[in-house]
Amino acid sequence: MPDLVRVVPEVRDRLVVRFGAGALAWCDALPELVGRLAERWDLDVLAAGGGGTSRVFRCARRGTAAAVWLKLTPEPAIAREEAEALRAWTATPAVVGLLESDLSAGALLLEDVQPGVPAGRLARGLPEVAGLLRGLRAASPAPGGPSVLRPLSHRIAFLFDLAGRRLAAAGADDVSVRDLLDRARPAALELAEGGPVGLVHGDLHPGNVLSGPGARLVAIDPRPAWGDPDYDAVDWVLGGASDLRALEQRIGTLSALVPGLSSRRVLDWCRALAVLDAVPSLCAGRPDDAGTRFLRELSGG
Repeated sequence: MPDLVRVVPEVRDRLVVRFGAGALAWCDALPELVGRLAERWDLDVLAAGGGGTSRVFRCARRGTAAAVWLKLTPEPAIAREEAEALRAWTATPAVVGLLESDLSAGALLLEDVQPGVPAGRLARGLPEVAGLLRGLRAASPAPGGPSVLRPLSHRIAFLFDLAGRRLAAAGADDVSVRDLLDRARPAALELAEGGPVGLVHGDLHPGNVLSGPGARLVAIDPRPAWGDPDYDAVDWVLGGASDLRALEQRIGTLSALVPGLSSRRVLDWCRALAVLDAVPSLCAGRPDDAGTRFLRELSGG
């Protein structure tokens, strides 16, 4: 197991961009932490993966061979926020289930989702996406009472800060892109601070949605906040649009299927966040492809 849980250099670099140099010590200590949790929760670790904020291990529960996922993050606050949201969404099959947690260690044990194919690899239409959004909204608790979750404006500010760091790390931080970020940020914050308030997934792109039993879609990896639920629709309408007319058509179709979703606010969100969606292509050295050009135009560039 030591080789399986060892954090390779390219993943270390990604975590340092996200969390700072302190992530290196966490990476060094990760094999011991995984070993302790595996013994505590009777797990055999089978495979490793993860994104920009966590390491995720596919495991089997000893004695049952049931598949589960062990997720760990260098920042325990991220695990606390995710755990609160998953518990709030327990009643809906649109969100993965939480089995165990050790929040001081930044550790969550999650249900397996089968067949578990990411939605980005599937020919999913807006009606299926609408079902997912309705499930999230229907199960959303009312804000109020003790909560570790912060306002959506906090996540928006973080995303714009992170985009700047990623562009700088990739050597793609030119003046025109910085200008777009500086102009889009106040518009996004204004949207985040107004409108309805509910439990927002916060990172509902196709890579964080899996195919579940009965062909339903299941959301994973929330970056939850209290704010406008229309925010969660942005990736689903932007991802299938190559021009403004197509974007408006997709927004209109989705708003007709999701009660409470505002076409106007979703379009405003798309304009404010388009530059963030362009950042991965800019970092990869693709500033002139059609999708990136549309995103820059939508954001006013």
